[in-house]
Amino acid sequence: MDLVVDANIVIAALISPTGHTADLFFSLLLSVFAPELLLAEVEEHKKELLQKTGLSAKDFKQLVAFLSRDIRFFPTIELLPFLPKAKEVSPDPDDVAYFALALKLRCPLWSNDKLLQSQAAVKVISTAELLKLLS
Repeated sequence: MDLVVDANIVIAALISPTGHTADLFFSLLLSVFAPELLLAEVEEHKKELLQKTGLSAKDFKQLVAFLSRDIRFFPTIELLPFLPKAKEVSPDPDDVAYFALALKLRCPLWSNDKLLQSQAAVKVISTAELLKLLS
């Protein structure tokens, strides 16, 4: 199953690298995609994540790199044709790039943000829903 992953999912996997979210990340049943800006979002939360995880900056960087190797990243330029529609449907302006990529790939968005489910243009799947689908 192809899925666009948003930053809250990657952050959840970083906080709990042995949890369900991290397990799903490495499932052979999933192909995970994200806009390049996901890495910048993770970096924005680095200080908070270092506190929550207790990891050193070096270990954190390695964990991000480890998770990132299973994500196919798309540059913003490839999303440009889909941005107008994504701006229309995204309930949160911060998630427009994720919606644009989901529209481009014609696949669901993996997010635990309930607000994102308030639109009908892109299917949004939570971790709990994904676990049920794959079990």
